[in-house]
Amino acid sequence: MKIRIVCILLAALVSAGLTLDLSRAEGEARIAVLNPQGILPPIERIPMAPRAESLEGKTIYVVDTKFPRTRAFVETLHRVLQETYPKTVWVLRDKLGNYQVDDPNLWKEIREKGHGVIMGIGH
Repeated sequence: MKIRIVCILLAALVSAGLTLDLSRAEGEARIAVLNPQGILPPIERIPMAPRAESLEGKTIYVVDTKFPRTRAFVETLHRVLQETYPKTVWVLRDKLGNYQVDDPNLWKEIREKGHGVIMGIGH
C-alpha cells in the first residue's frame, strides 16, 4: 500500500514537470571544502646532533618534565650518572609546566652552560 502511494506521488511530480536545478547560478559564490581524509604535508626530518667524543669535562642537564610518578626515576638516573661519570657535571632541573609547555629560560640556560641534555618525557 505504501509503495503504491509513493509511486503515485512520484508519477505526479514527473508529470507536472517538477525538476530540481542543482547547477550553480551564474555569478553565485563558491565555497571551499576541506579534504576529509586529513592528509598532512610531508614531515621535514631534522637529524640528531653529532655524538660527543667524550663526556669528560662536559655539563649535561637532566631535565624532569614532571610526568606523573617519574620523579624518583629521574632522581635515581641523576645519581647513577654522577656515580658512573664523575668527571662530568650533571645538573638536575625541573621544567616549568608539563612537556608540552615551553620553558624559554631553561632552554637559554642549557644553551649557555650545557653541552647536552637528557629529558624525561614519560611513556
